[in-house]
Amino acid sequence: MSGDWKAQFDALVTETKAHTEALNWEARRPRAQPREAVERIGLNPLDYGGSERDEIRKRVENFRKHQEQFSREREEYASSILRILRTVNPVAK
Repeated sequence: MSGDWKAQFDALVTETKAHTEALNWEARRPRAQPREAVERIGLNPLDYGGSERDEIRKRVENFRKHQEQFSREREEYASSILRILRTVNPVAK
């Protein structure tokens, strides 16, 4: 019985090696570069047309715009909730 598990183990190892070698050809294929993938889809890579300082400035500007938009939306939501509360309970002003 002790030799039986050893034979099964060796057979499993051999089978696993054969399976791994059969799948290994996929790992060796060259992969598409990100630029190629972007070009195939039809998207343009981000290009701010300037130095890194210009890119940072534009990103910060976009971030500020988004933050201002979120702030406005938050204020509008709070105002709408307060209007609703005031109509329900006119004492709370």
